[in-house]
Amino acid sequence: MQLRLATWNVNSVRLRAEQIQKFVTEATPDVLCMQEIKCQEGEFPSQAFEAVGLPYLKIAGQKGSHGVAIASRLPMTDAPVLEVCREGHARVVGAVVEGVEIQNFYIPAGGDVPDRAVNAKFDHKLDFFERITADMARRDPKAPLALVGDLNVAPGEFDVWSHKQMSRVVSHTPIEIAAMAELKAALGFIDLVRAAIPDPQKLFSWWSYRAADFRASNRGLRLDHIWISPGLEAAALRTGKAQARVHDDVRDWDRPSDHAPVSADFGL
Repeated sequence: MQLRLATWNVNSVRLRAEQIQKFVTEATPDVLCMQEIKCQEGEFPSQAFEAVGLPYLKIAGQKGSHGVAIASRLPMTDAPVLEVCREGHARVVGAVVEGVEIQNFYIPAGGDVPDRAVNAKFDHKLDFFERITADMARRDPKAPLALVGDLNVAPGEFDVWSHKQMSRVVSHTPIEIAAMAELKAALGFIDLVRAAIPDPQKLFSWWSYRAADFRASNRGLRLDHIWISPGLEAAALRTGKAQARVHDDVRDWDRPSDHAPVSADFGL
């Protein structure tokens, strides 16, 4: 069977329920991982997802901020619970779909100052990465695992609009890139979007609201990722090449999230 997995920082699931329905109808994901749902479990608009064929839900909600959720066409079972947020925020939720473990993250943005000694938010971000890395280092790389979400780091030179300028800005600083590289190496993760669309093509999934025309300025960052363990490599590369993309057209819609969805296909 084919499984289409998508991730999207929706920036309020209730505010953008209609946009989410439109995306699901047009892009037909089987599993949609969302970040920044900004509601508690009981406030989640479940009926909107049932209406577009995603009735199965795993939700980790939080009042007013953060929050993550997974919606699926297929039944889900519980995945290991990862205790990786020292602040107790709702920033990770997992599920198993068709034998594939999916862990959906909203990693802290990290504030403005890239110094963990003086910026507690930046220290929290790096601590979050370190805890995930420690967990993944204990895993079996042959087990099918997808690590997805808004990881809040643009790792490569071509994942930012200006490597030189962004190297001093949180989201693309050397210490964050190193932390992400350590996580990637911990299980031998494969970055599916870059496997499908290699460097040096510029590729972004986030654009600031500050630009009146995000395409004209195009000062974007690739913050949203779909990574897989080696155990999923054959399923993701069944045609010889990864099938993954950024749905940047969604950023053009009315009242958009500042993030665009990212999706990848698997043959299970």
